[in-house]
Amino acid sequence: SWTTDRPKGFTDDDVQSLLRIQRRLAVACKITIKTQIAQNVLDTYLGPSSGRRVLEGQIQRGDGEVTHAVIWYSDLRNSTPIADSMPARDFLGVLNDYFECAAGAVMANGGEVLRFVGDAVLAIFPIGDDGSTVTKACEAAMAAANEAAERMVEINRRRGAAGGVPLAFGLGLHVGDVLYGNIGVPERLEFSVIGRAANEAARIESMTKELGHDVLASRDFASCAPMAWTSLGEHRLKGVGEPFEIFAMAGKAAGKAAE
Repeated sequence: SWTTDRPKGFTDDDVQSLLRIQRRLAVACKITIKTQIAQNVLDTYLGPSSGRRVLEGQIQRGDGEVTHAVIWYSDLRNSTPIADSMPARDFLGVLNDYFECAAGAVMANGGEVLRFVGDAVLAIFPIGDDGSTVTKACEAAMAAANEAAERMVEINRRRGAAGGVPLAFGLGLHVGDVLYGNIGVPERLEFSVIGRAANEAARIESMTKELGHDVLASRDFASCAPMAWTSLGEHRLKGVGEPFEIFAMAGKAAGKAAE
């Protein structure tokens, strides 16, 4: 709509000019709105950084780059018995509670969630982006771990009041190089991270239950994170050649793992 403070309003010529402008403006607005919708969809399903890369045309299989990052891999505890104990729709609510806890804390502290692998969260805190050092990335990951633990306490308070079973999660933290890009088949691609370091982070998380700690880290992570750590010794990780020294995190997020 158009308005004017001219006492006699628009002239016929004014109206014709405005209609002509309006048609062109509508086309420009439509393009802008569609671009924003595409950006919102990509941000929601891929994450801001991945979404931006795809929108800029990085859509060929094999497109990608090596990224140095802190890698976060967390997993919901006892998901199978929990799923078996309730209808599928209720379990979907449980998963969303957990993802709100873990993935929400990652994003709130500057990390990027790359994948939901079943009931697991794969995320990174890039090193070198916007001047971020390895220490800053580790600090951000630790802040996210502590925030996730605090969110879990609140979620379990609500679940307990409703008669639900408490939830818990395990978390593996690692630092390394990962290939950040497109994988899959030409007709169906996924923008994610792959590489040895990503696999090692998942294997570290798999040790949380065995070693009795909710949060475990590699030496690469612990040596760059300015807080107290306790070495749990060297352990063989499935699919990893050499033994890994694993550390337990001392602090808010370092409780004992749920049985």
